[in-house]
Amino acid sequence: MKLIINGAAGKMGHMIAKMAGSENIAALVDVMGGEGICKNLDEFTGEADCVIDFTTHKATPNVVGYCVKRGLPVLIATTGQTEEELAQVREAAKKIPVFISPNMSIGVALVADLAERTARIFGDCDIELIEAHHNQKLDVPSGTALMLAKRVQEARESLTFNIGRHENGKRTANEIGIHSLRYGTEVGTHELIFSNGLETITIRHDAKDRALFARGALSAAKWLVNQPAGLYGMRDFLKEA
Repeated sequence: MKLIINGAAGKMGHMIAKMAGSENIAALVDVMGGEGICKNLDEFTGEADCVIDFTTHKATPNVVGYCVKRGLPVLIATTGQTEEELAQVREAAKKIPVFISPNMSIGVALVADLAERTARIFGDCDIELIEAHHNQKLDVPSGTALMLAKRVQEARESLTFNIGRHENGKRTANEIGIHSLRYGTEVGTHELIFSNGLETITIRHDAKDRALFARGALSAAKWLVNQPAGLYGMRDFLKEA
């Protein structure tokens, strides 16, 4: 499998390239440039099987446009897309396989499945979500935290999100409290707490090394190249894992 890695000069891009091995790299792309690195996707016209994008959500329109033009599957591992950007992703997915996920961890995908099942079976419990990341992270809450909260909401549609509870007063019965911590070099922790007053269930995922995201992205890309045009995520990938 020959990969185009967009964002190759970043930490995740560099890690994916190293893990994939030079024999599986079609091109390295990054706006910062560098030795052997294209500054934009359009510079590369050679053969490839898939694009992996680890840049920013602002690059999404350009990335999907390039992939549609070339008929290439694309894996988007960025967060924070606007509704307009997501609409462009959905439109591209009518023509090519598109995989988009705010978190490429297989473990987090399993946590999402467990969280949805717990919310459905455990009844009218209180639900709190705590996430922690390094002190340079830009989005609050994290894309992963919002993804987990939305999966819980699928099981209990009446739930609303209370992000960063900051006022006095009791919690409501139909809310998910979402709390964000930012400190040091924390890679990423997500913890969901379900409590009905009689018993408490806690589901937690700790990311110890960013290499886990690279491994998940490579596994998903290998799966994606064999899929028809459509919009996919970690839930689809796990169905066949």
